[in-house]
Amino acid sequence: MKNWKTVYKTDKLYQAQIVKDYLQDKDLQPIIVDKKDFAYQLGYYEIVVTVDEVMRAIKLIEDEIRFE
Repeated sequence: MKNWKTVYKTDKLYQAQIVKDYLQDKDLQPIIVDKKDFAYQLGYYEIVVTVDEVMRAIKLIEDEIRFE
């Protein structure tokens, strides 16, 4: 995962899936990385993209996605 960077973190799987699906619709190749502890359910999910897609992914997330 050396050439991949985190562009979004959340503790809610549904939010991670929405972000991933949105980025895929914009022709990016995001992956959800599960960083939750199995036993205690502590931690978070990360959305990672290749280093070439980082700036575009961050811009899309900041401009288009709101969870309120």
